[in-house]
Amino acid sequence: MEPAPSDASVLDVDAPDEGLDRDPEVVDHPTPMTSRRWWWWVGGITAVGFVIRLVSVLGDQHRIPGGDSAYYFHAARLLVEGKGFINPSLYALPAHHAVQTSSWPPLFVFISAVPQALGFHSYLADRLWLCVFGSLAMVLVACAGKEIGGRRLGLIAAALVAIYPNIWMSIDVGLSETMTPIVVAWVLWMAYRFWRRPSLRTTIWFAISIGITMLGRDELSLLAVLLFVPLVLLARSLPWRRRFELIGIGALIMVLCVAPWVGFNLSRFDKPVFISTGFGITLASANCPATYTGFSAGYWSFACAVATPLNHHADESVQSSEAQAYATKIIRAHLGEMPQVEADRLGRAFGLFRPLQQISLDSTVETRPYHWALAGLGMYYVLVVSALGGTWVLMRRKIPVFPLWVVGLNVVVSVLITFGNTRYRTPIEVPLVLLSSALYAFGFEKLKTRRTASPPLAEPVSVAAS
Repeated sequence: MEPAPSDASVLDVDAPDEGLDRDPEVVDHPTPMTSRRWWWWVGGITAVGFVIRLVSVLGDQHRIPGGDSAYYFHAARLLVEGKGFINPSLYALPAHHAVQTSSWPPLFVFISAVPQALGFHSYLADRLWLCVFGSLAMVLVACAGKEIGGRRLGLIAAALVAIYPNIWMSIDVGLSETMTPIVVAWVLWMAYRFWRRPSLRTTIWFAISIGITMLGRDELSLLAVLLFVPLVLLARSLPWRRRFELIGIGALIMVLCVAPWVGFNLSRFDKPVFISTGFGITLASANCPATYTGFSAGYWSFACAVATPLNHHADESVQSSEAQAYATKIIRAHLGEMPQVEADRLGRAFGLFRPLQQISLDSTVETRPYHWALAGLGMYYVLVVSALGGTWVLMRRKIPVFPLWVVGLNVVVSVLITFGNTRYRTPIEVPLVLLSSALYAFGFEKLKTRRTASPPLAEPVSVAAS
């Protein structure tokens, strides 16, 4: 797979030969004004997206944190107070037990700590800050789209992210999926930069993006194997020896990114902990008779999580290991049912199995706004269909699509291991937006070309009287 010309990422918004349908060998030399105009468009779209998020938060100013959002909010508060990473639920008890925790990766806790470190301690302030932080998604998606197929693709993708409920609803609820579109867009931007210009510099930034992503969403660690390694190996403009050197350098950089957190975890738990300890109890909550059939098929069960036999005097690493062993026994005892269970999990995550029930669960369990969740489901279906067309467009232009679809493979693996949930689908939402934008940009350019090429109407002919 040969890298495409680097000029494809600097196409003028209004150039007639710009975009996905142009000759890839034609080189544009945009003026500073064209680049400035594009950034003004990105800024305007980002402002619109910020207002949408702000209105959503201000429309429910008295929301109380619960579930995962309560963990992040209170863990950030305790961190700012100098108590370190301790379990906020146990510390809230009258005895104020300071129990070390690593239930979730640390990056979102650091992000949530920003307003509290500045003296703003309310949950509303935290969500308002997330409106600001979450607006980075539009900027990074625009940059990723521009790198993939030109300026217009980037602008369309940013606009879709600005209005897409499945992306901005996480800000309203205060969940870590707020940062998922940001890190995924960053990784894809760096991936396509490397594809176009494979070098040590682009390798370093590509590896850093994945390393930081690991600290935010540990399940996306799979991108190191599913995306980074194949993309480097396919850089045919480099000799094989150089490709393997870059893989080694990238692996080292990723390790260095997570090493401080891993070292911290290894120093405070009885069993080895790398990014988080949440896998064991997640596995236990998703594997029990209640989640294999009936109402919660393919989902998770709080009752199953509570019923998991654990040594409550042990630390989280030991409890996670016990929960994982308990869940593994249940899985082995129900191997015959697992194909149907896995199908139900995937169906829930991708809107194919009881989608309306899942929307109700999202609204009840995770307090997502019900009607906006319905709108998000409808828009998701449209994006899936459009993404298939966008895949054809990019393949037609010899632009690789596997970096986009491999994010979906990462989601599939994560869901198969855990359970089906709408927000677990968040990583694939960004590739769907980018692929759909490729189709819409292609259609716009075709329409514009036809209008430009249409012959002018013939002048009326006057016939002189004889």
